[in-house]
Amino acid sequence: MAQVPVKRILLDVNVLLDAILERPAHADAAAKLWALAEAGEIEALVPAHGVTTLFYLLARAKGAAAARRTVESIAGTFGIAPVDGAVIRRALGLGWPDFEDSVCAAAAEASGCESLVSRDPAGFPDAPLPVLEPATATALLTGGPDRVAEGAEGPRRRGRSRRPPRRQAR
Repeated sequence: MAQVPVKRILLDVNVLLDAILERPAHADAAAKLWALAEAGEIEALVPAHGVTTLFYLLARAKGAAAARRTVESIAGTFGIAPVDGAVIRRALGLGWPDFEDSVCAAAAEASGCESLVSRDPAGFPDAPLPVLEPATATALLTGGPDRVAEGAEGPRRRGRSRRPPRRQAR
């Protein structure tokens, strides 16, 4: 399998939600991507429209204060891929059934990303750039699929983590 470049990636909202909400079966790969971005190993972007979606969903789930803290963490860790008129027109031109996925792909393309990371690659038919699942992206970034299968640790974070705190057991 040829290696796909993934040094500048755009993360779909579902990947960030996996890390923030610690969704079983998906949180590990998402958290590793977050750690790589935090450590400066990769340049990871989030589409601008995704930030508002994240705030809305997190405010409903955890309250506005927690949503604000999480968005501050996201803005401190990830770049924000602009969504402007050109991105919207490009997304409309893709003609996909899920417009949000179209905007995500168009924002990634306009921002010069080499890859888009989503847990739903099928939602990006004929994408203008490679679409990778989080585990695949992690494998490519950390040395191959065998390291992901073994549960290899991502790079160690330096200093205080900007990742949202783990949920407290109730």
